[in-house]
Amino acid sequence: MAALNDLRNGLAIKLDNIIYTIVDCQHVKPGKGNAFARTKLKRVADGAVIDRTFRASDTVETVRLEEREMQYMYRDGILLYFMDNETFDQYSLSEDFVGDGIKFLKEGETVKIKIDGNTPMTVELPTFVELAIVETDPGLRGDTASGGSKPAKLETDGVVQVPLFVKEGTKIKVDTRTGTYVERV
Repeated sequence: MAALNDLRNGLAIKLDNIIYTIVDCQHVKPGKGNAFARTKLKRVADGAVIDRTFRASDTVETVRLEEREMQYMYRDGILLYFMDNETFDQYSLSEDFVGDGIKFLKEGETVKIKIDGNTPMTVELPTFVELAIVETDPGLRGDTASGGSKPAKLETDGVVQVPLFVKEGTKIKVDTRTGTYVERV
């Protein structure tokens, strides 16, 4: 249990059986009345952010989320299998749990998974990944870097928009947060 003074950025707490991390915490001590804390809480399960004010008399349950590096091994239907790099334990997670990041996840890639006890809570992909283009339309003569864009299918079956000059077989860097092309590798 944590009191008002224990609240800080990055702390994981449980409210109504839902786990949140504190994104922003401001302790306020008004001239009149009791102290309180204004917080922005990010729901671990889906990333939704809510505002919440805690009074001096409130207590909250803290949660210890452990961040582990795991390697993506393979996919079997709708399940994805990950292996803990330290203990070699294997975890199977559904496509829905991993979310949109699945289209940038290739075998052997290392990801960070936050775990509560033995239950995975979130999967965090590297910010940038290098992937090969397996299918795209050929560019036209005279295409430049400042021209338009075209769709390109990646080795992981994801599709990103790339500049017209990028060809099939090219390795590119993709930002996994936005799903956009960054540069050729």
